[in-house]
Amino acid sequence: MPKVSIDQAAGLRLLRPARPVQVIAITSGKGGVGKTSVSVNLSTAMAMGGRQVMLLDGDLGLANVDVMLGLQPSRNLSHVLEGLCTLEDTLLAGPAGLTVVPASSGRKNMAELTRAENAGLIRAFSELSRPLDVLVVDTAAGIADSVISFAQAAQEVVVVICNDPASLTDAYALIKVLNRDHGVERVQVLANMVQSLTEAREVHENLRRVAERFLDITLNFMGFVPQDEWLRRAVRRQQAVVQAYPNSAASLAFMQLAKKVETWGSPRGARGNLEFFVERLIGRGSEPVGEAVA
Repeated sequence: MPKVSIDQAAGLRLLRPARPVQVIAITSGKGGVGKTSVSVNLSTAMAMGGRQVMLLDGDLGLANVDVMLGLQPSRNLSHVLEGLCTLEDTLLAGPAGLTVVPASSGRKNMAELTRAENAGLIRAFSELSRPLDVLVVDTAAGIADSVISFAQAAQEVVVVICNDPASLTDAYALIKVLNRDHGVERVQVLANMVQSLTEAREVHENLRRVAERFLDITLNFMGFVPQDEWLRRAVRRQQAVVQAYPNSAASLAFMQLAKKVETWGSPRGARGNLEFFVERLIGRGSEPVGEAVA
């Protein structure tokens, strides 16, 4: 029986749809809990682990991912929405092969996009053809339309909290809106700036007890990041702590969190909501198993 030629096999592989992308929205009920630091360092840690990662600055009016990493974008998402460039034109090279999508800062109109505009922005990502394993979305804090849109469009929602009554109260308010009004049934809870695993679990349990009593939702304990002076030094240096101080307690915590994210796996298909890379999700079921034979 003749073998399929190399050229034929290569051509068949090109017909396969791109692999689905794991999309993670990182959010919080209030500002000041270290949400963007979590997004930057978790994304960098996954990139250092060999995954192809893109970080979207989803705080559309007060963007600061580029500032935290010392990047200087010439184009951002506001230019995409104005039709001045494509999404591909905005992409920046971050640490360890991380790709960054910058947003604008200090533009009120970007913070007040309509649901339709947010949906259009999400759909634009399906036009990206570059290989990608994970998209991390650093949302704004609170319950603005963009936060809700990005959370709905992701497969996993990570809510960052700290051991502070306002943080827990506002996190519960966000989770309540996501669950009751938008059908989100599961969130991952990450305790940040805590002293120990014991404290982290206590903070998570306080939130879980209230949420699961009054809402139809599951709050998984993702893990924690300890209070660490080396993390603050990395911020001042405009670097990810996992690169600047790889042996610090915070860095080791982020590397563990990156490994945990890998256990979540890739999405199996579209849920019916508007999602990032929905074409890849829908197309996954048609991917052939193994090589063709003559």
